[in-house]
Amino acid sequence: MTATPAPETKSAATTAAFDEFMRTFASFKDANDQRLAEIEARLSADVITTERVDRINTALDEQKRVLDELALKAQRPPLSGEPRSTATGLQHKAAFDAYVRSGDLSRLKSLEQKALSVGSDPDGGYLVPTELETAVNIAVRNVSPIRAIAGIRQVSGSVYKKPFSIAGAETGWVAETASRTATNTPTLAALTFPTMELFAMPAATTALLDDSAVNIDQWIAEEVRDAFAQQEGTAFVTGNGSGKPKGFLAYTTVDNASWSWGNIGFLKTGVDGGFAASNPADKIIDLVYAVKAGYRANGTFVFNRATQAAIRKMRDENGDYIWQPAARAGDASTLMGFPVAESEDMPSMATNALSVAFGDFRRGYLIVDRVGIRVLRDPYSSKPYVLFYTTKRVGGGVQDFDAIKLLKFAA
Repeated sequence: MTATPAPETKSAATTAAFDEFMRTFASFKDANDQRLAEIEARLSADVITTERVDRINTALDEQKRVLDELALKAQRPPLSGEPRSTATGLQHKAAFDAYVRSGDLSRLKSLEQKALSVGSDPDGGYLVPTELETAVNIAVRNVSPIRAIAGIRQVSGSVYKKPFSIAGAETGWVAETASRTATNTPTLAALTFPTMELFAMPAATTALLDDSAVNIDQWIAEEVRDAFAQQEGTAFVTGNGSGKPKGFLAYTTVDNASWSWGNIGFLKTGVDGGFAASNPADKIIDLVYAVKAGYRANGTFVFNRATQAAIRKMRDENGDYIWQPAARAGDASTLMGFPVAESEDMPSMATNALSVAFGDFRRGYLIVDRVGIRVLRDPYSSKPYVLFYTTKRVGGGVQDFDAIKLLKFAA
């Protein structure tokens, strides 16, 4: 096994990557300033200058990806050597380790009854230790852009039902000794969030399982993290709600001037498939202020890398770039002072595409996690490898339709 770098080494690598990223961004601003000056002087930019801007823009994206990976590794919680508060936790950890390594069920069965899925008996599994479940959830949250900004609720059942007040209860002022009049009752909407099964199936060799130096908890967490995060990220953005969470782009969208509860409002850029040639940042400003102040204070932009590359070139009326890199490694980049969540599941700029979202996602989008991650060991289906059918149940959907607004690339 490769030795884990010391904290100092990780910190030095992250600092060096961040410094390189900031130097590249400075070069990008110089090149883009030159491009914009050429456009003002000659109505077009030199081809070489444009290619240089695009090349540096691409380098920025790659350096940001590397920087994010280093930051995630530095934040990854340790799985070994942690204190366990109860004897039951120790027993569960030891029993689960024996099951994963050798298929020994005797100790695990004595601690818990086999929990079967909603579907059929063969899809059952055994609960992982609490520490492993926590590690997987933290790792997925760090990788999944929408989970990192959305509201999260843990439930023990398969469905989470939430009443939501559309209009709110009436309130008013009254003197201390004056009579109180009855207030109108609030208008409630019943929101239902069913949890769906998400699975990953990492494979291991018997040599890996026999190696006592391998941390099985760490191995499982790392193997399922990216698979879970990728599937979740897509579902939270574009999922149709059938066997998966419903993404916020899957709801009915309407012009924000005609917005009503149950729909997501959008503003148009005024140009099919792009921003206006003059003052392109104006529409982003309009999008920010289409969101009410109560939501705007905790607003986050969501778009993909290609859209970010186009927005990164924009300057405001004072000549300042509206997109700015993070102040330190591990933080989010900002757009007009609001954090940016980069999601490759957002559509690229095209005619009628909803490529930019902005709002308070913690209040606007709810992710529902059913407590418990299960693992079913399968040494037969893919010999000589041992498969680990790992499942968790996740749901999601919009809980406040007024908290999220979209930018539609249409005339």
